Amino acid sequence: MSVLFTFPGQGAQRPGMLHRLPAAPSVRETLDHAAEVLGRSSDSLDDETSLQSTEAVQLCLLIAGVAAARLLATMGTLPGMVCGLSVGAFPAAVIAGVLDFTDALRLVALRGRLMEQAYPHGYGMTAIEGLMPPTLEPLLAELRADGLPVYLANINSDTQLVIAGSEEAMAIAAERARERGARRSRRLCVAVPSHCALLDAPAETFARAFEDLPLTRPRITYLSGNLARPLLRPDDIAADLARNMARPVLWLDSMRAAWERGARLAVEMPPGSSLTRLAQSSFDGTAIAVDGNRVDSVVAAVVAANSR
Repeated sequence: MSVLFTFPGQGAQRPGMLHRLPAAPSVRETLDHAAEVLGRSSDSLDDETSLQSTEAVQLCLLIAGVAAARLLATMGTLPGMVCGLSVGAFPAAVIAGVLDFTDALRLVALRGRLMEQAYPHGYGMTAIEGLMPPTLEPLLAELRADGLPVYLANINSDTQLVIAGSEEAMAIAAERARERGARRSRRLCVAVPSHCALLDAPAETFARAFEDLPLTRPRITYLSGNLARPLLRPDDIAADLARNMARPVLWLDSMRAAWERGARLAVEMPPGSSLTRLAQSSFDGTAIAVDGNRVDSVVAAVVAANSR
């Protein structure tokens, strides 16, 4: 039996998320390490004002994911696989032993800045529920033909898709999606149009940061959330991390791939529990989030899953 650790992406953030991490030495060490590398404490990253910045949001998600996974490791709870959604791929790579945490902090800070500089306002992401890609994609293509930038960005589940683009384009797309049977649409707390061609140029710039960066082979299975398959070679993982901001997220396929490879419990690192809800169908309901549960309860769930 294998346990999958999942790491959320932008949109899962919430004020005070780093302060709500469990009080434990390994968590404190992770926060102190991050503060030393970044030259700023967690107090200046996770308040409501700071989280208006894409850079701060992505750093908080990296730090929270690594801190929680390290805490579970101190309690003997280790994953057999890791998978991260969007920026969640970076803490996944750290826990898989591919990427040094110091390097990850510097890379994610750069990633956030590049994305924010490319689209400082007027763009973002919207969840569409109740349509399948064959229905939604032609609608988006029609809007692009009319000069409205909007793309399919995430296939999160059988019932949830995410689009990325300008505010105007997303609003029109959401209205037309509802006309074609979508149950509802919801603007996500994401200030940039991730996982589509709009970020090709920042992704190209970001890829240069990996040219002389030492990555190692994963100690545990690293599952790409954009390719929905395991990656073994450091160069392949570097390319996955470098360009995932501009590639669609195939989360549904990734969870199915994890199940097919033997994962039977999905454990979501903080913040939030959105990935736990998305994993329910693929994992027959066997998914749990660190947020909202006692750490010893999470450990007990892993032990129980491994004993089956």
